[in-house]
Amino acid sequence: MAAIPMFPLQVAMLPGEELPLRIFEPRYTALVRDCLATDDPAFGVVLIEAGREVGGGDTRSNVGAMAHITDVADFGDGRYRLKCVMGERIRVLEWQPDDPYPRAAVEVWPDEPGAAVAVDAIREIEDRMVALFERIAAARGAQVDPREVVAGADESGDAGKWLYALAARLPMGQADRYAVLAAPSPAERLEALREGLETVTALVEFQLSGE
Repeated sequence: MAAIPMFPLQVAMLPGEELPLRIFEPRYTALVRDCLATDDPAFGVVLIEAGREVGGGDTRSNVGAMAHITDVADFGDGRYRLKCVMGERIRVLEWQPDDPYPRAAVEVWPDEPGAAVAVDAIREIEDRMVALFERIAAARGAQVDPREVVAGADESGDAGKWLYALAARLPMGQADRYAVLAAPSPAERLEALREGLETVTALVEFQLSGE
């Protein structure tokens, strides 16, 4: 399989999320130019597990998603501003030399079969997220509607995508986000999201208890 351009980031991006980028590093300027020369400008995005994206020398995860470029501003001096939408999940088969930018042979990784995910189980996650944001709002004296946080997450009618959408709205750490992304099936994604929610809830309660 031919190698595709890859953009390692210090964020685990989830399918369905928007990704704005400012490009200025020469190797990623070359990546953008090569992508824009194709009919469907896109590149793979994976999480950097260690190191930094600037200058290379990073350790990269092997599960990510395709970023489809939807809008581009070319400033004419090697700088670009991109708007991207994260699409299909991918799995890296083999990394290639960074010449001049990261490349890898990948395969699309759709959800694998697994146990059925009940709508009530996802609604329970939503309710717990709403309760968490109500707790935060009350502690801060903020006037917000926490239910808006989860509104519209189920529009696709697909349990796997619904869970991605909810995970994107929860301020989880990158390890928890990656666990959601790398869960093979929707049932396992549900469990990963539940664990991430428990971690965030415990952290919030700890922080509020000290105030």
